Amino acid sequence: MPIYESIIDQANDARTRIQEVSAEQAGLPGVNGVVFIDVREEVEFRGGHITGAILLPRCEIEERIAQVIPDKTTAIVVYCAIGHRSAIAADTLQELGYTNVVSLEGGLKAYDSLEETRKVA
Repeated sequence: MPIYESIIDQANDARTRIQEVSAEQAGLPGVNGVVFIDVREEVEFRGGHITGAILLPRCEIEERIAQVIPDKTTAIVVYCAIGHRSAIAADTLQELGYTNVVSLEGGLKAYDSLEETRKVA
């Protein structure tokens, strides 16, 4: 099975245990204490990200999350490019005891689309 198909399968499995929110529901980083975590790789983050988001690649979550967000009740929105890696990351965070985690449905692509709509309106 190609790696991409494996990621999709893992993401779909994770979606049975996590909550996903739309870009509109996610709001803005920092509002009401919500922390946005970008789980993409650094090169992707440098190419564009949600202002105020924290870079924490999916492969580093288990190792670094306690340093980045020690309070396991913090409201967290995780996102990636289109929503697969963030679904897996949200599941991992829940397994680690984080209780207020959601994944951004459609990822950065959906968030950017919403921002473009807001600029036009």
